[in-house]
Parts: sequence; C-alpha cells; structure tokens
Amino acid sequence: MRILTAGASGFLGTRLVDRLTADGHQVTRLVRRPPRTPDERQWNPAAAQLDPQAVADADAVVNLAGAGVGDKRWDDDYRKLIRTSRVDSTTTLAITIAGLPAADRPAVLLNSSAVGWYGNTGDRTVEEDAPAGEGFLADVCRVWEAATRPAEDAGVRVARLRTGLPLHRDGGLLKPQLLPFRLGVGGKLGNGRQWLPWISMRDWLDAVAFLLAREDVAGPVNVVGPAPVTNAEFTRELARQLHRPAIMPIPALALKVALGGFAQEALTSTRVLPGVLGKAGFTWTHPDLPGALHAALTG
Repeated sequence: MRILTAGASGFLGTRLVDRLTADGHQVTRLVRRPPRTPDERQWNPAAAQLDPQAVADADAVVNLAGAGVGDKRWDDDYRKLIRTSRVDSTTTLAITIAGLPAADRPAVLLNSSAVGWYGNTGDRTVEEDAPAGEGFLADVCRVWEAATRPAEDAGVRVARLRTGLPLHRDGGLLKPQLLPFRLGVGGKLGNGRQWLPWISMRDWLDAVAFLLAREDVAGPVNVVGPAPVTNAEFTRELARQLHRPAIMPIPALALKVALGGFAQEALTSTRVLPGVLGKAGFTWTHPDLPGALHAALTG
C-alpha cells in the first residue's frame, strides 16, 4: 500500500513510519522544509498548500500532525498553536482529497484525534457514541474532527483516531515520570482518582495497521487499552516495576504552577473504553497495565 503520512517526525509518527515500512508499505512523508529524500513531499498546512498529486499518488493517508500537548507550559499562544496545528493540517488534507477526481482519491484517511474529546467523565465509562465534553481539549477535538468532513463527504472512508496515552519510555506520558520515580520521588497526581486511558505502543501501532486494512470501520475509534486505570493505580504499578517507592504525591496546586493551563487536563478523569476496536475483533497484545508497562520499560 502507498501511504502518505503527516506528523511523521513526532513521537508516534516516527514509530509508525518504521512499522509501516517494515510491513512492506511504501511510505511518503509530508514535511514543511524542502525535501531531502525521494520519500518526502513538501507542504505548508498553515497556508493550505499541498500538491494534489502527492495525495493522488497515495492509497491511504495517515495524519498525526499537531503540536504536542505536554511539550510546553500552556499560555494563550501555545493554546492557539495546539488548535491551529491540528485544524490546519486536517483541513488542508481533507479539502485536497475532496478536490481530486473520484478515481484518484485515497481509499482511507486515518486522522488523529484524542480522548480529550470526552472531557472529564469522572468514574463514568464512555465509548465512541458519547458526545463531546467540555474544556479546551474537548473543544479542540470537536473542530479537529469536523475538519475531516470534506473527505468524508467526498466518499472517502475516514477513521478518527481518539488516541489515549501510548506508553513508551522515550516519550508521551511515561518519559517525564521516569526520572523522578527512579529517584524515589515519584507519586500520584493530585488525589490520584482520575482515570487514565493508556495503551501500549505495540497495540497502538497494531491498531493503526488494523484500521488501514478494515474497510468496514469508519468514524471515531477509541485507540486505548481495554482496562483503564486510575492515576493512583498507574503510580503503584510503575513504582513496583521500577522497584522504587511512590510516596510523594504532587499536589494539584503545584501542578498548576508548573504546567499552567495543561494542569487541568493532567488532572482530568477520562474513563474511555475501546468499543469500536473490540466489536471489530481487534486483539490487544497488552490488555492490562502490568504487561504494557513492562513492554514500555524494556522494549
């Protein structure tokens, strides 16, 4: 399969490109700078600039583009970047796809989204049919997903990947926690009762490959593990696997001082279940947290 990817240099994108290439697919990466290799094509989503031929040459498009939500302290400018980097890239791809002759359109667009769609669910479990919640990330996800509509209206299969928290020692949720935990000063965030929709990196990659191949799956897809845990449970298991204590809870006020606007999202409870993947017959390699954390720490 010929696959066009956006966001290929990020935490998830680099691993996905490696996986798709290893599976025998021909992967072309969209980049904002001048291309350096034959497998790169330049685009400028902020200016809605993309050569339609780059899309016409693809059987599938995977869009993971967007500024990292945990990479910097949130201020007004960074909030704007989080939103525009997602909406601009998605809009540019979807409109370009829709503008192609039907015979030249890719068969599928897998477009990143996030479990932030659901806002704070407390202890209530939600699946893909739940409405958007409240809060900044929920609002971002609402407009982000809506930006795929031109491709969907043009008859292209669109799957919106509501990704949870992929676990890997080199990034995401896990990386910033490893040093304090190894120093014996790790702990739960706030009261620790908020739910975390984690997924192992292996299962996230497998899910994307699964959705590329499954022509009958479209719409929102929760890309999470089948057994969410609370932050306190996550903390205990991480401490156990690192053979360190976890007795230093991080107060909510300290998080707000350190993280600014992102602190509220870090304390949000999102108890999300993978309804669509489960019904479609997807099999998780790491269905529980201990196995996923072990793979994340040793793989």
